[in-house]
Amino acid sequence: MSDEHGPKREPLSVDSAQARPYQEASSSDSEIAFPGRGDTPPSGSELAQAVLARPEQTPQTGRVDASRRPTVRFAPVEGQPRDKRQRPLRDLRISLTDKCNFRCTYCMPREVFGTDYEFLPHSSLLSFEEIERVARQAVSLGVRKLRLTGGEPLLRRNIEVLIAMLAKLRTPQGEPVELTLTTNGTLLGRKAQSLKEAGLNRVTVSLDALDDARFTQLSDSGVSVSTVLEGIAKAQAVGLSPVKVNMVVRKGLNDDQILPMVEHFKGSGQILRFIEYMDVGTSNGWNLQEVVSGAEIVARIQSRFALEPVAAQYRGEVASRWRFKDGSGEVGVITSVTQPFCGDCSRMRLSPEGRLFLCLFASQGYDVRAQLRSGASDEQLAAYMHGVWTGRQDRYSEIRGEQTTSRDRIEMSYIGG
Repeated sequence: MSDEHGPKREPLSVDSAQARPYQEASSSDSEIAFPGRGDTPPSGSELAQAVLARPEQTPQTGRVDASRRPTVRFAPVEGQPRDKRQRPLRDLRISLTDKCNFRCTYCMPREVFGTDYEFLPHSSLLSFEEIERVARQAVSLGVRKLRLTGGEPLLRRNIEVLIAMLAKLRTPQGEPVELTLTTNGTLLGRKAQSLKEAGLNRVTVSLDALDDARFTQLSDSGVSVSTVLEGIAKAQAVGLSPVKVNMVVRKGLNDDQILPMVEHFKGSGQILRFIEYMDVGTSNGWNLQEVVSGAEIVARIQSRFALEPVAAQYRGEVASRWRFKDGSGEVGVITSVTQPFCGDCSRMRLSPEGRLFLCLFASQGYDVRAQLRSGASDEQLAAYMHGVWTGRQDRYSEIRGEQTTSRDRIEMSYIGG
């Protein structure tokens, strides 16, 4: 594979080892390179602080402990930022809300996210104008793909207005960015047309079973599978395609749905992707024994259908792709647990109330809202984001194990998948 696509990740094999050995963490992340001039704080129109809070973020509420304040070094902004592992910034995932109308057991179990759970108040959320400013500076720094997530992003009122704003963004070369959205599909049928008209390019829909009883159990909702399938069909009809469908697989709970899902979506023009059950957050009771490896998923599909591997389309593509040999489409497998892809990760995440996170499994966030609301110029905002990214060295999935079991982690419902 060419350098343009980054280092080659070996495709999953039925006969290959199903897990990589855990690696030792090697370096401290307490020092963050920050754009400016030299090693002293800039003044005048530039940022006035040389120390930037990197507060501890609790995984469920988003509340912070500002006691941890690492030193921030100022350095010139030169070209596209790369983190400490030389990973470029290519993707920005924007969580619009921490609320959802599902209570999926691997994401928002009802015993934790019940009627007394305190979600973020609307007043604390970033406005659409603030989101657009962050996204615009991210694009100036190299981001080429924006994904709207949640919670359930379609619960955010007037989301079409934000989409129209983001659809106008252009790269420094004058090219549009790819604008996508991940949803549970419950509101997609009624909103697909307006989302397309606003400028959304495509959608990814979460669906963990075709059997209604199983789906109700997993989502802990009164929504039927037919509602989600109707949303998928509507999205495809209006051109939000290719529609991708994500299934989180858990051993003993829904792994018997792998082949029924393949049979349903094969030949539909929609791309089915299987996701290994991950230890995102701390509320889902994750157990390694419930993980069905990507290799096992591929083996089950190959027991019924002939597959062949497909090369990655770009560096940082999270799914290993497999094509049906009869030409009836493809499936993907996302293997964060057994085959980590940290080395190619190019994603920054923006939380609903304005914190930047550098990993899905992070426990700390950077308060970009404070910059937005303290009068920072666009140049200063870009410098702030540049500094956050160049200090990054996250690789949680490569060191998953004893080093990470006691670590606080943000919840998926807060930051998005």
